[in-house]
Amino acid sequence: MVRMSLLIGQRSAIAISKYKQNSGISTGKERQTAGRDMEKENVILELRGIKKSFGEVHALKSANFSLRKGEIHSIIGENGAGKSTLMKIIGGVYTADEGTIEYDGETYRNLTSKQAIDIGIGIVHQEFMLVRELSVIENIILGKEPKKSLSRIDFSKAAELLNTYIDDYGFDIRLNKKVRDIPVGEAQRVEIVKTLYRGAQVMILDEPTAVLTPQETKLLFNVIRRLQAAGTSIIFISHKLNEVMEISDRITIMRAGETVATVEKQETDKNKLAALMLGRAAFVGSKHVEREVGDDVALRVEGIYAPGDRELSKIRNMSFSVKKGEILGIAGVDGNGQTELAEALIGLRKLDAGEIYLNGEKISALDVKQHRAKHIGYIPEDRNTRGLWQERTIRENLAALPLHQKQMAKFGIIDRKAVTAYGETAAERFDIRPRGIGHICRGLSGGNAQKVVVAREMSQPLALLIASQPTRGVDIGSIESIHAMIRKAADEGTSVVLISTELEEILSLSDRVVVLYEGQIAGEVDAGNTSEEELGLLMTGGSRAKGDAQ
Repeated sequence: MVRMSLLIGQRSAIAISKYKQNSGISTGKERQTAGRDMEKENVILELRGIKKSFGEVHALKSANFSLRKGEIHSIIGENGAGKSTLMKIIGGVYTADEGTIEYDGETYRNLTSKQAIDIGIGIVHQEFMLVRELSVIENIILGKEPKKSLSRIDFSKAAELLNTYIDDYGFDIRLNKKVRDIPVGEAQRVEIVKTLYRGAQVMILDEPTAVLTPQETKLLFNVIRRLQAAGTSIIFISHKLNEVMEISDRITIMRAGETVATVEKQETDKNKLAALMLGRAAFVGSKHVEREVGDDVALRVEGIYAPGDRELSKIRNMSFSVKKGEILGIAGVDGNGQTELAEALIGLRKLDAGEIYLNGEKISALDVKQHRAKHIGYIPEDRNTRGLWQERTIRENLAALPLHQKQMAKFGIIDRKAVTAYGETAAERFDIRPRGIGHICRGLSGGNAQKVVVAREMSQPLALLIASQPTRGVDIGSIESIHAMIRKAADEGTSVVLISTELEEILSLSDRVVVLYEGQIAGEVDAGNTSEEELGLLMTGGSRAKGDAQ
């Protein structure tokens, strides 16, 4: 009753204000008050004074955020700025230490995950929460299955409902496929349908384009706009400022656990946003740099065949070479052989045929440890399954490679002071946050977890660096730093195989680019004389570029 009386009173105040305006007797203050009340009615979600600490780490010091009904509102900030923590508080994964959450007129001290889902909040996480061995339809309805009886699931009814979403939003989804057999773009669409199936009015998209091609990103943006037109409110988290500027209505910037500003898209640009994120002037965009590369071949790949995780990702008769100090970019739609190629180069995947040579020495039959002894570094595309021991500390992960060296251990006993000094130097150099290297890696943000992997691999002397998605989930300032380190390594003679779905990254860093399509090289281009559109055409099986990759 009290809430209803307040609501009636609020609406009455607005009505009186409108009457005064029509009568010509309203004051400026009354008009401002009415405007604020009307705007508040249009807000579906508001967070005020949110604080959250993990031990001595203050992830959120004072965060404020509001989301209007039917709005696309982006949140940007450096790694460790607090974006993911804030979203997990909205989604009920974390509880706030202080602050309040107001959703659709109701005030909450904290939300549980179940409450968040029940009131209409859905999250599409950067790391997809799908069960690989289940089918698409089983993943979507998991925990909310329509039943024919107490023990039987009504899959026909579920499929009928899900097909309405698929038709309404133009999703390309195969309900009966196993998740393990679908590409990453389709997996993301599955996550979106899963949130819609659970009745989401507010959808949080965490780095949704991190693993998508330009073509897939356009499809996703079409879906987002359709969701908005249907009344869904969208929170869009991204490091890609060009995409933020394209898709957003408003943009909130976070820095060091605090909300710095909220701006209308038409009142800002990428460089202003970057400056607010970093706390300093910044220029966004990376241009291709012409580099002088010698004639000495370091890596030679000759006619290799390798088994694939999927039929289209089998490596078939692939040959290319990389010169000493050269950066060779590998582009392609995710799932066309990039994973298999990287794992073959580091010794994780055995070849069916063909040979790989490094500085004239055959390395095809060597195991991973022997590859490492040849000074080959490897930044894997999936930091969680290949890159990190998540239950161990930052210190232990950073020291994993040099641990057997004399300065780290004597007579089989680890020198903990040396390990700590090494870790602190690497954490400082690569700006890993939090600075305390005793923190467990599982608790790191995606970007800082990636920095631990990059720091470990690039702190060693290298003859060859295999860098697969080296800046995935990393903020602008860190991207600049990692790019500079890759160029510096190449300038000092390291050969680099750069595998990335970020075409701007491929074109700005690479000396040459080869494009993979269905496990084969579709073409080769000069990175300084091509465009993202040309690469995108090759990536989807279009016309092949002239030249080869020999």
